[in-house]
Amino acid sequence: MLSGLASAALAIEPAELDNRIRTLTDKFEAFQHRPDNGIPSEILRRAQGIILLDTTKGGFVFAYQGGGGVAMVKDAKLKKWSPAAFLKASQASLGFLIGGEENFHIILLMTTNAAWRLADSKIEFGAGASGTAGDSSAGVDAKSPTEQDVLVYKESTGLYGGAAIKGGGISFDGEANGVYYGQYLGMGDILFNHKVQPSAAASHLASEIDLYAHKQDGSNSAKN
Repeated sequence: MLSGLASAALAIEPAELDNRIRTLTDKFEAFQHRPDNGIPSEILRRAQGIILLDTTKGGFVFAYQGGGGVAMVKDAKLKKWSPAAFLKASQASLGFLIGGEENFHIILLMTTNAAWRLADSKIEFGAGASGTAGDSSAGVDAKSPTEQDVLVYKESTGLYGGAAIKGGGISFDGEANGVYYGQYLGMGDILFNHKVQPSAAASHLASEIDLYAHKQDGSNSAKN
């Protein structure tokens, strides 16, 4: 009985998960408002998938219990973003990427093949998860970042060089997704198979991504 009460006390609520998406949306928007670090619109337009991750000090420790980020993919035909799928990650696989700082990361999946890797229960990008070192405001002319399968942007440094996600460092958060959608769904069900519709919070995140994807490069610091 005590175990059951403890589990209930620790249970994730849908409202908390909605708030998690809103918080990540706010951080994405704040990232785009920084003229030195905003992702160029052309890069966002080319992206076939996106992962937003929130991290805190002490390795890879999430700011929220039960998950550390969300992923969405773009429908190849409709050009619309999927519902959001919740993710978690392990310190061992991603600690070298984070370096013990408090950071917000945006991982862009630039090809259809890269986006489809999200369908696995444990997501592994390996050496393909690398960026071209340099200021993100430099755009596509800076060492051709759009030729990469996966680009990693970091809150404090812009486009992050030499990042690699190995050993299934990011994985599907079945508990969070089950609570949010009221049923057990695999990663592919949420992102690719149209089993559920985007929530209001996820739709708002998608609209923010599209907003900055269609801005002229260099104008990320102000909204129309």
